[in-house]
Amino acid sequence: MVYRFMTVRLLTFLISYFPPLRRILWRWWYNRLARQVKSPEWTFMNYGLVWPQDEPELSLSPRDETDRLYVQLYHRVAAPGDLAGKNVLEVGAGRGGGAAYVARCFAPAQMTAVDISAHAVALCAQRHTEPNLRFLPGDAESLPFADNSFDAVLNVESSHCYASMPKFLREVTRVLRPGGIFLFADLREANAMPALEALFAAQPLLKVIEQEDITANISAALKADDERKRTQILELCPPSLHALFEQFAGLSGSIVQRNFENRSLLYRRVVLQRIEPKMRRQGSAGLIETMNWSRGGSDKW
Repeated sequence: MVYRFMTVRLLTFLISYFPPLRRILWRWWYNRLARQVKSPEWTFMNYGLVWPQDEPELSLSPRDETDRLYVQLYHRVAAPGDLAGKNVLEVGAGRGGGAAYVARCFAPAQMTAVDISAHAVALCAQRHTEPNLRFLPGDAESLPFADNSFDAVLNVESSHCYASMPKFLREVTRVLRPGGIFLFADLREANAMPALEALFAAQPLLKVIEQEDITANISAALKADDERKRTQILELCPPSLHALFEQFAGLSGSIVQRNFENRSLLYRRVVLQRIEPKMRRQGSAGLIETMNWSRGGSDKW
């Protein structure tokens, strides 16, 4: 037990403080999950979201009801994109459940989902067969698509795994068509969230048009689904992975769960729009001169 605990703490430290290693470790982890845990019952990898009490309950099909909390997070993030009939890209497909839900329920003309884990991509392609959905291997920091390829880019609880957030945002800007929408949701430590917000605000061709703090909704979802996740970990995961999964899944008492509860870990949903240089937001001195999206500079995030 002590060994497992120390392994968790070591991995957490390495992922937090060594960005290039973060990318390697997460790829190893997701490849291992896809190889060792192939249960069709597990199709979502996000923390879930409890729907706001002051809004009407989201109506779901019987097919999606079992995964309501996880579907609700995807719905909350994707809905502002008005995706019907559009060409949509998800970066960070995971187990594919989110992309499949968007493909079915938002009716994009084409839903493309990429993931850095080749094993995860193969698993997704085998499991999810919606006619307007395809899964491809792809690196968030070097997307395998031409400029101006998509009307919307979706990124749910994935960016914290990347070595460079600035590189990812440059790639999002590159593959989005002018007027396209970037639909983002993810967590950061509280002391790192201002830097992420500043990074979004500094993007020359992406304009923040909506943002929401959904930390409390995420924290409530962890509590609501704790018992089911404990059962699934015992039934579906190899014993050697139980300690890691307890942290990874945010079970009650885990570092993740406690940090969401005390708000040392925060969760944001953000909508950004790809703009033309002339549409850059105005300041007191008039239009701000824009720099090229592919400019160099620091990759600190």
